Amino acid sequence: MTLKISASKFAALALGAGILTACATLVEDRMAHAQTQPEGAFVTLPEGRIHAIIRGQGPDLVMIHGANGNARDFSFDLIDRMAGDFRVIALDRPGFGFSDDFGGPEGPVEQADILRAAVAQLDVDRPIVLGHSYGGAVALAWALRAEGDVAGLTLLAPASHPWPGDLGLWYRISASALGQYVVLPLVARLAPASAVASTLDGVFAPNPVPDGYLDHLGRDLTMRASQLSLNARQVNSLKAYVDGMAAGYSALTLPIEVVHGTADETVGLSIHSERLEQDVGSATLTRLDGVGHMPHHSRPEAVADAILRTAQRAGLSR
Repeated sequence: MTLKISASKFAALALGAGILTACATLVEDRMAHAQTQPEGAFVTLPEGRIHAIIRGQGPDLVMIHGANGNARDFSFDLIDRMAGDFRVIALDRPGFGFSDDFGGPEGPVEQADILRAAVAQLDVDRPIVLGHSYGGAVALAWALRAEGDVAGLTLLAPASHPWPGDLGLWYRISASALGQYVVLPLVARLAPASAVASTLDGVFAPNPVPDGYLDHLGRDLTMRASQLSLNARQVNSLKAYVDGMAAGYSALTLPIEVVHGTADETVGLSIHSERLEQDVGSATLTRLDGVGHMPHHSRPEAVADAILRTAQRAGLSR
């Protein structure tokens, strides 16, 4: 999931930044105000803690969320849907949700290494790794780093390849010093609930946002200044990272099931998943007509089927 903001809202915030710069640097990222509480357990590593929601029994299924999200994106529906067949482990990426920031890792490979170390503490054995959107890049990095330790990948609208052009003004500004230290703290503090809801509508479009989704995800988590800052840096730098990763895709032989909506305007089908299908002989792409960027909410049964196919292909079916 990618945070977007309209040009008019950005202009208003930039104008406010000129007045409030002095106090913006004093804005604290207080967890004390958070109403959302951890659903899972914490895995302690030398550099910090990773939050993991763990449910079910069976072969291991690790879930990695997308940009500016957290593991609660999966606990809204998908975890319970799969917990009858798998031990599901949904992770907050470093710096997101309730996980510590580990110094704010920007690249998918570094994040994959941290998450691999975390699940090793849980005695995970050759998991299926599911990644959504930005999390798809992390899942691919995981496989590139340790393919023999992964049973298969299920990728939902994955960001896998470099794209033409850039991400536009918002990400250039938000990843800059002005954005990091002034604009994003102001957005975190001042953005109205209607703007957050509108952003979410855009991510799900053309499909509706499920009732209760934002409350479950935790607006207080997704609008923290530290998370907005890290998300901006990660998304702004992602193109260079996937450009370097893409050369290694053709060597992958593990089962990969890819699910992507034809109406996705956040991560383009032709730029990412269709190229991944061309690059990787073991990748199978399922196109969902009329589905946007959130297939695990808009067509959860199709995503569940893709996970089960991954398990069957990997020889993990019970």
